[in-house]
Amino acid sequence: MSCSAIDYFVFVPAYNVERTLVEVLSKIDASVLARAHVLVIDDGSRDGTAEAFECFMSSGAENASQSENARNLKSHFEYFKFEQNSGYGAVVKKGLAEGLASGAAFVACLHGDGQYPAEKLGEFFAEMENCNLDLLQGSRHAVAGDAKRGGMPLYKRIGGAFLTALENLSFRVKLTDRHSGFIVYSSRFLKTVDLNRLSASFDIDLELISIADACRFAIAELPIPTRYAGEKSNLNVVTYGMRVLRQVWRRMFF
Repeated sequence: MSCSAIDYFVFVPAYNVERTLVEVLSKIDASVLARAHVLVIDDGSRDGTAEAFECFMSSGAENASQSENARNLKSHFEYFKFEQNSGYGAVVKKGLAEGLASGAAFVACLHGDGQYPAEKLGEFFAEMENCNLDLLQGSRHAVAGDAKRGGMPLYKRIGGAFLTALENLSFRVKLTDRHSGFIVYSSRFLKTVDLNRLSASFDIDLELISIADACRFAIAELPIPTRYAGEKSNLNVVTYGMRVLRQVWRRMFF
């Protein structure tokens, strides 16, 4: 890692995102980037994700930095690739571990498929700092009707609402969208977590929220826009739902 002193660490799960990666990275505000290190974690992509990153570094980066020259900007970005597809949980654990190692106060997960708003990172980091939070999740359901207007499929809206309502019965902090992957963590919280024991699947986000909730860390949410453009999801909704129910069961009875 080439940045010597940073406040924010952003890791970007990237699997077959050649069409969206440049736009996602380009939307990171210059004021955030000046204080951040961004690690793109390619989970064994079979498309041109690596080439998209190189394209961003050679040309698109200038748009993201606005005032910085391209040579200086390159020190804020890094690319890592798993040779084999290792799963979302492995990517998140890698990102969190690197974030902790960087010494940053806050670590954010920003998906490379464009579903989550890179341009809101500044707002989220500011909220973490100003409100002394440990976990801040972006909610697509905080504003009624936003998920539908943003193109979220009906089955996801219904399934997410059902699971969130069930989870809110067992968790201390009530949230409106427990299945959003746009999350910022404090290093203070992450230092208490044994990353090696976390799930290797998509329910790792909920696991982290559950741990933070059980240990009474400060948790909150902010609204984010919903963005669906017909992209293919790698999430198996049935197995994911079962994993969520297992988390709820553990939280209620153990």
